[in-house]
Amino acid sequence: MISILDHPSISGKYLFPQDRTLKRPFVVRVNNIELACFHRIVDENGFTLIHFHGNGEAVADYVPHMADVFEDMGLNQLFVEYREYGGSSGKAKLVAMLADGESVMQAAGIAPTKAVVFGRSIGSLYAIELATRQPSVAGLIIESGIADPYERFLTYADLRSAGISESDVQAEVVKHFNHKSKLSGYTHPLLILHAENDFLIDISHAERNNKWAGSKQKRLVRFPKGDHNTIFRANMVQYIAEVKEFVEGLQR
Repeated sequence: MISILDHPSISGKYLFPQDRTLKRPFVVRVNNIELACFHRIVDENGFTLIHFHGNGEAVADYVPHMADVFEDMGLNQLFVEYREYGGSSGKAKLVAMLADGESVMQAAGIAPTKAVVFGRSIGSLYAIELATRQPSVAGLIIESGIADPYERFLTYADLRSAGISESDVQAEVVKHFNHKSKLSGYTHPLLILHAENDFLIDISHAERNNKWAGSKQKRLVRFPKGDHNTIFRANMVQYIAEVKEFVEGLQR
């Protein structure tokens, strides 16, 4: 076990694998595990959106409708599937999956300078990690993201039965998910999208991520309508316009 955060009492209580699958996935093998992702090329010389979805979601939920939205922006798409989600094999584990995004990106042959990394909800953990591992990515978008995963993990964890202390969890979170440290080293364009009435992940998480980011080109968009699960649907026109403007700024 890489980390106590991968213990069933934490990962098993926090991650909720979904079984919706793609008809023709882009399969990437990582350490004998197959990740059933989605990859579509619109322009071989264009930017690719590398997308990490939320906890109770699967890549299949984004194909084709959200994939088409990004295609309309001229973006290639790479939707990364998590272990045990969709058609992927393996077990969903918080820390063990940290390097998967980089492996999928490399398998798809995407240059970091042509990558726009997008993370929604728990996907923000893996988007921020990829931007840390590949600091030359063109841009980073965080939607309904998490600032301090420690707060979220403890909400669901069953530490007593596993004999794990809260201090041990906090130490592991600092080791693997220190977003303050990771984002302070990120200097490229950043877009943060968050609903003011997100009662699952409070907007203070967005405020902290924005404050910590070392980027001089960063923007926090606060949506007055919707919540964690309806942010896109309730703000579709503005949401798409904000992402499109961000992407166009990278393309200039």
